[in-house]
Amino acid sequence: MTEVALLGTGLMGAPMARNLLKAGLPVRVWNRTRGKAEPLAADGAVVAGSPAEAVEGADVIVTMLSDGDAVHDAMTAAAPALRPGQVWAQMSTVGVAAVGRLAALAAEHGLTFADAPVQGTRQPAEQGTLLILAAAPEPARQALAPVFDAVGARTLWLGEDGAQGTGTRLKMAAVSYAISMTGIVAEALALAKGLGVDPGLVREVITGGPLDNVYFQAKSKAILEGDLEPSFTVHNAEKDTRLITEAGESAGVRLDMVAAAGERLRRAEAQGHGDQDMVATYFASFDEG
Repeated sequence: MTEVALLGTGLMGAPMARNLLKAGLPVRVWNRTRGKAEPLAADGAVVAGSPAEAVEGADVIVTMLSDGDAVHDAMTAAAPALRPGQVWAQMSTVGVAAVGRLAALAAEHGLTFADAPVQGTRQPAEQGTLLILAAAPEPARQALAPVFDAVGARTLWLGEDGAQGTGTRLKMAAVSYAISMTGIVAEALALAKGLGVDPGLVREVITGGPLDNVYFQAKSKAILEGDLEPSFTVHNAEKDTRLITEAGESAGVRLDMVAAAGERLRRAEAQGHGDQDMVATYFASFDEG
């Protein structure tokens, strides 16, 4: 049976760990703030005191941390217990520039590196319906299969060399759409309010028409009902806008929409909305959040 070490038990990592446990896989978890990992003991996880303790003996190591530096730090701390042949599924959103450094760290320790960021937020993570954008050598896929099957509805295989970062490159394009769309929805409802029109009427106009979609319905509903429970936080979305912008610059692609979304998210964070859902970008339209 595939033994899994999961480093990072935040908004995404914790539900992923629970789904791995539900699938019957032995799981050891670690989180920098131990209190976020300890509730998983009730689900059957072993809570490790260090990254090295978590990865010792694991067949597959999953990283689900905030950024490339956090992933690199955790895996460097795990180094004393790493062994050649372990498969490392790097599932965090780290940006294009970080992938090479992480792949080099894997190679240094004889690990098989899988670039495998996920598309989806807290709810798909809880439901085990994430889309996994993966690149890894064919022989590693057998070890990865039970892990990916437990946390995702589908794996889109994009190649055999994780070091090329194909999954991360695709993730940058996909998440730029989601973040920019959130800003557009929020701004439209904010404009209606500023003009003295019920923002709910914007939703009524869009519903059922060619511009309607599930995402518009979910985010406009959250704004209208003041439901800011995070599926993906303002803080993390702002981080991603910087990674996306950097990726665009490295490719010579101008990304005006996501740059503007980043400015809105930074204003919302300055207003105190950093830990709320990224739909709180709505408040960035007003002087007082």
